[in-house]
Amino acid sequence: MSSASWHTRIACGSEVGAGFLVSERHVLTCAHVVRGSGSAPVVVSFPHRKDLPPVTATVVVHGGWDGRGDDPGDLAVLELEHAVAVSPAEFAAPDDAYTEPRPRLLVYGFPKGYPEGTLAEYRATAAQLIADEWVQLEAWNAHGQPLAPGFSGAAVALADSNRVVGMVSAAPRASTGVRNGRMLPTSVMARYWPPLGDLIPTPGHHRAAKERLRSLVDRAAGTGAARDPERLYRDAVGPLGPPVPPGGFGSLWSAAWYVLSEVEDPDAVSRLADRIAGLLEAPAADSPTDTGGSPSWSPILIEIDHSGAGDDQLLVEVSAYREGLRHPVGSHTLATGNVRTYIQERVDDAFSHLTPGAEELLAFVLPRALLNWPVAQWQCGPDDPTPLGCSYPLVVTDRSRRKGGLRHQLARKWEHLDGHTATVLHRVECGTQEKPNKLRFRLRRDGADLAGFAAPPPAGRAAPDADVTHFDVSLTAPVPVLLWRRTGCEETDHLSDKGCTGSDFLDRIAAHIDGHPPAELPRTILTLRESAEASDEPDTHWARDVQLLWDDPRCFPDTPAAHRHSPVA
Repeated sequence: MSSASWHTRIACGSEVGAGFLVSERHVLTCAHVVRGSGSAPVVVSFPHRKDLPPVTATVVVHGGWDGRGDDPGDLAVLELEHAVAVSPAEFAAPDDAYTEPRPRLLVYGFPKGYPEGTLAEYRATAAQLIADEWVQLEAWNAHGQPLAPGFSGAAVALADSNRVVGMVSAAPRASTGVRNGRMLPTSVMARYWPPLGDLIPTPGHHRAAKERLRSLVDRAAGTGAARDPERLYRDAVGPLGPPVPPGGFGSLWSAAWYVLSEVEDPDAVSRLADRIAGLLEAPAADSPTDTGGSPSWSPILIEIDHSGAGDDQLLVEVSAYREGLRHPVGSHTLATGNVRTYIQERVDDAFSHLTPGAEELLAFVLPRALLNWPVAQWQCGPDDPTPLGCSYPLVVTDRSRRKGGLRHQLARKWEHLDGHTATVLHRVECGTQEKPNKLRFRLRRDGADLAGFAAPPPAGRAAPDADVTHFDVSLTAPVPVLLWRRTGCEETDHLSDKGCTGSDFLDRIAAHIDGHPPAELPRTILTLRESAEASDEPDTHWARDVQLLWDDPRCFPDTPAAHRHSPVA
């Protein structure tokens, strides 16, 4: 191991962990080791190469670990500031860690008191994955160095060949006396970073077939061909093949890698590649107006939530999706008055993570009390007064719709909407006497895909015993798309001769969205906002304050759950 110059020490703020070089500019480590990268530099050093000075690095890929639970994807890819003259690590076939007798595995980490690093000897307990994410490690003997804080991100390598089979992701604290740990095996790591799949041997699959599949997956990214990875997987393995794993596939690459690493049928790779190629060659595969599914959006996600540090303190997280993978851009707790400026800066940064040429979509994930925020009217930046909603397709969604049963129901409804070529507006009039439970029944009975409100949702946090509103039941029915005018109707009793401005808004908006498929509505509303801004009296234009709640879960893939306890806590 002393000759393995590819081992690295990672420092980020107060965190210290390990990593390993996989190309002349890329290092793999745990996401929790560099969780402070938004406010502290990431510094990479090579303990076996004293002649090389430390190199700063940037997090370019993040597996999705969020540190708030048994979270998935505790992996980060670092890009060094410049290339280094060091031979990268080499990889063993994933199953080589589980042969009998179990091979000795070596881990090089940096626990407290060992700034130069130290070795630990372990072995895999079994090939079986824990929660479809980790392999359990157990100490090789009872007297050696145990895994401890500082080993996170370290390569787990076969002692006889130095070839990597995984990465340390979790270990107990030394005070517990437990000598087990966990690693992300390379077969799981490659789910989160497709280029890693090119480096990992996949016995039983010809290199040319593997390279063809990888190339087709890259071409399919952001097109309709990548929309349903579960269906493509089933087509490839057939009715008698292994079932889709729990949680499904977060991306087409995830399905492709599962075929390469877990499916024994060598012909499954060719069948999957042929199926993707056929979809790419179909005329509608890249058409943005294809009514068979969502346009090829590249979302930038802006998540805002109450931080718990005070009513005026909000947690803001910005990330971008590329090839189905989520890339963190920034995370900060801010006073409400500073949120807009922070988002303007981070959104600009997020564009560097999108696939060149892909169509961007700004999505604000908000707590229910803030759904009426004028985010579409926020300026693009200090030097560009154009409203965000007039520069990009911009939508909002309720935080509660991004998890659990609501997300599952929404995904099913959006699959049903793929065949819809037009939108039908279900109106909820201002001052309606219809009871909320009746509205829920009507929306479910009619299979409503779009609900329009003449009045905006109530502002502020609802009391625990507050009555359920019409807006609440539309969110939880759930109706896939909701829209309203932020300023709503000024009439309270509708006794004047002015009529209801909210009802007038619904009449006008219905005329504009009639004939448009639900997947196209972000683009349709962008055009409306641009027209309002360009009018002679933009401040009073009926469409100026239109708010669109739109959240096709397939545009924002989630990842499965992972380990809560990090060795660097």
